[in-house]
Amino acid sequence: MATVKKFTTFGEHLRELREVSKQTLREVATNISIDPSLLAKIERNERQPTKQLIKQVALFFKVDEKELQNEFLSDQIAYKILDEEADLNILKVAEKKVSYLKNLRNG
Repeated sequence: MATVKKFTTFGEHLRELREVSKQTLREVATNISIDPSLLAKIERNERQPTKQLIKQVALFFKVDEKELQNEFLSDQIAYKILDEEADLNILKVAEKKVSYLKNLRNG
């Protein structure tokens, strides 16, 4: 039987990490050096984390930083598509553009 991946936003994932570790917002915020109200807003997807904050969260909870980064970036893409009411075919076009841009950079 196949396992179904549960999709969550970065904020939901962060809240889940915190709740599983049985820590309060204040405890986690203190350990990753941010204000508890900012952490609460990130958990509610009202604010976006910085790259440095993602790194701190990964270190604190001992989780894969790349996985957290992917979750955050995929949130940004998904919200942009929703906000623009764009067709999902845009992802295929974007994938081709990423390959094109990589080739330009690598020269």
